[in-house]
Amino acid sequence: MGRMIAIANQKGGVGKTTTAINLGASLASRGLRTLLLDCDPQANATSSLGFQRDPARRSLYNVVLLAESPATVIQKTTLEHLDLLPSDKNLAGATIELVDVENREFQLKQAIQPLKPQYDFLILDCPPALDLLTLNALAASDAVLIPIQCEYLALEGVSELLDTLMRIRRNLNPRLEIEGIVLTMYDERTTLSRQVAADLRSFFGSQVFQTVIPRNVRLAEAPSHGKPILQYDPASRGAVSYVQLAEEVIANAKKRSGQGIERPDQAAGTDSGATGAAAGAGEIE
Repeated sequence: MGRMIAIANQKGGVGKTTTAINLGASLASRGLRTLLLDCDPQANATSSLGFQRDPARRSLYNVVLLAESPATVIQKTTLEHLDLLPSDKNLAGATIELVDVENREFQLKQAIQPLKPQYDFLILDCPPALDLLTLNALAASDAVLIPIQCEYLALEGVSELLDTLMRIRRNLNPRLEIEGIVLTMYDERTTLSRQVAADLRSFFGSQVFQTVIPRNVRLAEAPSHGKPILQYDPASRGAVSYVQLAEEVIANAKKRSGQGIERPDQAAGTDSGATGAAAGAGEIE
């Protein structure tokens, strides 16, 4: 059964889509069947994987609002083992159309639950708001991964986000875990980045991933070429960081399942040696 991870933060510009795309690509590069679900009406994850805007292409809107089979909407990407359930501007209407729907927070879960046995990981790129689309994603997911930009204002928003997650756990999804907090746009040259990182690790401890995502020009360029960083510049610092993050996510999955995930490198008897995010990852309170 696949592990469904929502990439969420109500603050915009923290690297949610970048993390969703490149974590998904890194998991796929390890031979793991991975599905990226673009839950944001801006469709940045869709375009960043090389899919141009196409009014004729069906999207997550068709799955959630029109009850179409996800199998007819899923797109193959240029990266082996990575599939995409695309978004488009029509999804913006979902927050209005879902308002009067019974069990409105669970429409996405009901629509995509049959996909879980087909994939090892399902990554949901959420909008930068706690709207009905994000609530649907969090209600459907096993865990939430929180990207936090290394700046002062990010510290102010993280406590509010965690309070929201606790309410979601009480009211919508009691099994929702925190996959981990990942520090993004980290610039080791600045005192602010180092201080924010130190404060977050001091407060949240093992819930913060060991991997940090640096500010990286190549990482910022990749979406304009319609490629994840592993295809655009696999030797860049950004690519290396997301591979390391994927290894931590894989290590977390092994700890939780108690048996691990079979991958080609394991069959060959090799070990990536990646460090897990933490024994405490997954605690909300």
